[in-house]
Amino acid sequence: MRTEREIREQIVEIGHRVYEMGFVAASDGNISARLDDGLMVTTPTMICKGRMTPDQLVLVDIEGRKLRREERNPSSEFAMHQIIYRLRPDVHAVVHAHPPFGTGFAVANVALDKPLLSEVILTLGCIPLTAYGTPSTSEITDSIAPFVPHHDALLLANHGAVAYGPDLEMAYARMETLEHFAKITLIARLVGRPNELPAEAIEKLLDVRERAGYMPVGARHCQACGYLQGHASGCAVGSATREHAHANGDETVTLTRRELTALITEAARMVAGKINN
Repeated sequence: MRTEREIREQIVEIGHRVYEMGFVAASDGNISARLDDGLMVTTPTMICKGRMTPDQLVLVDIEGRKLRREERNPSSEFAMHQIIYRLRPDVHAVVHAHPPFGTGFAVANVALDKPLLSEVILTLGCIPLTAYGTPSTSEITDSIAPFVPHHDALLLANHGAVAYGPDLEMAYARMETLEHFAKITLIARLVGRPNELPAEAIEKLLDVRERAGYMPVGARHCQACGYLQGHASGCAVGSATREHAHANGDETVTLTRRELTALITEAARMVAGKINN
């Protein structure tokens, strides 16, 4: 059990790391941690993460209300942390930042959901891209809510990234892994065509991840939604995506190679039959 003071000191240390790694600039980003009594310590609004001190942090309740009048106001983006804590009882720390490579993918509207590195599949899983939402509004909480129960890190369209975990060290590590993976993915795209791991290798890695307890309970298929064809169709994110596409009259259908081959073969037979007749 860590005291509030110890948590404050750790948030400051993580903030300095995030700043020194170039994951944030100026007063960007925010960090929070949940205490054993359910209260949270969070970074305040408009403060450089590389120069803050423990006494500048804010103690808030689950609604984001500060509990000590003399303290600063909490980050205007605390609602994003709030929804993560509510949807994931196992999460006790959240790190939101703007890592340049990961954010570059988010701005380009490209998810980091390709099975390229075994270590990423084992330790972090699929990193989906959420729809754009205006920072500090309910738009952003609405956009991430379907993904939070099934994933441990998210790209935020035209915004940045958020990672979370059972403690501050893990939340930061997941942010660092996201950025490292974004760099490797970009290099692979620049020098050639990225070579994706085959389905059987991914299944084995997911087995290991599940046994190691690195995956949210019941999230196996959704974590693989960017890796294995057909998995997204049964997950909450896949359902949300299909509903959104259907509402816009552009529903996406995912087929396996076997199903696609069967459809092409059947279509060829129908065409041949018409020609013969």
